[in-house]
Amino acid sequence: MRKLFCQLTVASMVCLSMASVAWAQAAKPQSSAKTQSSAKTQSSAKPHRLLIHVDQNDPAVMNLALNNATNVIEHYRAKGEDVDVDIVAYGPGLNMLRADTSPVQDRIKQLKGTAFPSKVQFSACANTKENMEKKEGRPVAVLPDATIVPSGVVQLMEKQEKGWSYLRP
Repeated sequence: MRKLFCQLTVASMVCLSMASVAWAQAAKPQSSAKTQSSAKTQSSAKPHRLLIHVDQNDPAVMNLALNNATNVIEHYRAKGEDVDVDIVAYGPGLNMLRADTSPVQDRIKQLKGTAFPSKVQFSACANTKENMEKKEGRPVAVLPDATIVPSGVVQLMEKQEKGWSYLRP
């Protein structure tokens, strides 16, 4: 008798479980083209963010970094999407953003002016700037389009931790 009771109990639970699954599936809204379209819109709403690392005093590397940034901005502009780009310069690469040594300052100004609605930031490492000032015995000015950040390496690290894509030309 006890065995029969257990079998009936299990059978009842299976039936109830199957009924609740069927009820849950029936309660779900059916997928439509409109639902799929909004899912695509939401996935394309993910922000595009690119970090570009410059740590060499080499005009070819600096120009390549600017070419990469320009190409990415133009790519997303053609798709009707925005992108944030941060070009981070430290060590010898800080010469890219120095007012007195930058071989690419005209391109930086041009890119900064034409990037809208996308955003471009040029991050200059304060640690490197301070070390250059000590070595040279004079203040080092950065380009007006540059933003001084406490540490270039930390800038790269923290933005990657927040999901930014990383590129070293």
